[in-house]
Amino acid sequence: MLTFEEKLKIIESFPELERKDVSLGRVNFHFEGSVHEKKLVVQHLHPNGNGFVYAGHLPKKERDNKWFVNIREYSESELRRIVKDSISYLSVPSVSEAGGEATAYQELEGKWVGPGKQELTVANEDLLWNVYSGINLEECFESPVEAKRYLKEEGFRKK
Repeated sequence: MLTFEEKLKIIESFPELERKDVSLGRVNFHFEGSVHEKKLVVQHLHPNGNGFVYAGHLPKKERDNKWFVNIREYSESELRRIVKDSISYLSVPSVSEAGGEATAYQELEGKWVGPGKQELTVANEDLLWNVYSGINLEECFESPVEAKRYLKEEGFRKK
């Protein structure tokens, strides 16, 4: 496990991140160049080595419900990769924010069929990609890439 100082050195090597000291000796790092509302890349890096990195680019099963992964046991290469990927993800507008590109994902909207002939419906609503099972909201995603990844991982195909 990397020490707090080693993690700080790695994270501080990203010039696009701005350090913000918070309570209990913890440190946050913000990416002011984010094109999303989310600007927090590293949350609560603690002197005990614990901390979290925003991972909106990862599938739901690899992150917590607040879109973060715990980096306590990460190696140097793993930490560099997750921070770099987080910054990259926050640097690219989602399709719904990009305007004209939205037509590229129109095929995502509509009915999807999965195991046991279960049907899901995907709808782009209020800058979100919502997946419905009947009238019930099953999942909600900030980008069509995440929604499509979820559907594929769960064994669904376009109807």
